[in-house]
Amino acid sequence: MTRLAPIKRIKNPAAPLYALIISVALLSIIGVIMVFSASSIYSLDTKGSVGAVFIRQLIFLLISIPMAIFMASMSLKSWKNLARFGLILSVIILLVVRIPGIGKTVNGNTNWISLGVVDVQPSELAKFLVILWAAQLLATRLNAGFIRINVLALIAPGFILVSGLIMWGRDLGTASVTMAILGGILFISGIHLRLIGTLVAAAALALAFFIATAPYRAARWSVFLDPFDPAQYKNEGWQPAHSLLGLASGGIFGVGLGGSRQKWGNLPEAHTDFIFAIIGEELGLIGTLFILALLGMLIYSILRISITSEDSFTRFACAGIASWIAIQSVLNIGSALSLLPVVGVTLPLVSYGGSALIATYMGIGFVASSALRNPATLNEIRRAVAKRRGR
Repeated sequence: MTRLAPIKRIKNPAAPLYALIISVALLSIIGVIMVFSASSIYSLDTKGSVGAVFIRQLIFLLISIPMAIFMASMSLKSWKNLARFGLILSVIILLVVRIPGIGKTVNGNTNWISLGVVDVQPSELAKFLVILWAAQLLATRLNAGFIRINVLALIAPGFILVSGLIMWGRDLGTASVTMAILGGILFISGIHLRLIGTLVAAAALALAFFIATAPYRAARWSVFLDPFDPAQYKNEGWQPAHSLLGLASGGIFGVGLGGSRQKWGNLPEAHTDFIFAIIGEELGLIGTLFILALLGMLIYSILRISITSEDSFTRFACAGIASWIAIQSVLNIGSALSLLPVVGVTLPLVSYGGSALIATYMGIGFVASSALRNPATLNEIRRAVAKRRGR
């Protein structure tokens, strides 16, 4: 009986929901701790306080958690109503950025709205909204019997529009994530691989164009395989080079929490785009593998919830959210390891960024609500609660 216990836990209908909650909780806790460590020097230098950035991230987290709990209780009808206007809402909030006096430029990207006390990045929310919109559109056509409709022509224009508005603000990283989410949804929808190949080829040509027309992007692309090249080390190679130095100096067990040397001005954006390097430096290979395991658990749990859902809208939306988290994680970690060019995206639930954290928790709230709508999951939770009370 004891030997079968782990197998029973895996087959437990509520296991994906438990895995979702555990992975999100641990990633969020580690994220807040590492944001405090990675941002301490930057925070002292720019804000006058070691914990200023940490406190902001903690506030964002305290806002995100009850919001996700509320969203987990939302009905399927409410989610579908929101999804119908997902594309329109995405376009509106992205256009607001273009209004003079409202939009704000950060690190060359005009994708922020300044609210005085805090800056908001609408493109993070737009990723979630366009996933809901695409899922609702696909589910509607599927339920109507139009399964053989050209899915690429159905949802690609919306993603291209949103990505184009994001690129208007010169944010190639977020635009790339948005288009990659489209690829993930198309793959899950079951369309021919030939169409996905066409999309990949078109995206590659567009990417090449945007890289070629921006000298700083071309430089980033040329140095990611050898950031220590003397000709580029002190320019575009600086970030990836010092990211690798941080990871290499961490060894297996790391130099200890708070002991990073790269965060002392050597590694710009240490608490956002390159927090994985600080984790590797301070917590070592063990810490980075633990983060990868948690991200893997998170993505797997979302896909399990997607597969077991009886509603096609829920299946598509959960799959899109899993693609979003997976793609963004690969881009962030790939940049830190210098396996990919620096694209400037955050590590979900770990990096500093209020807009990214809130948007990700909105996605988690949707996935949790999907799991709770599954009768088998709900019955298992009720059984477990009753058993605990009986003790």
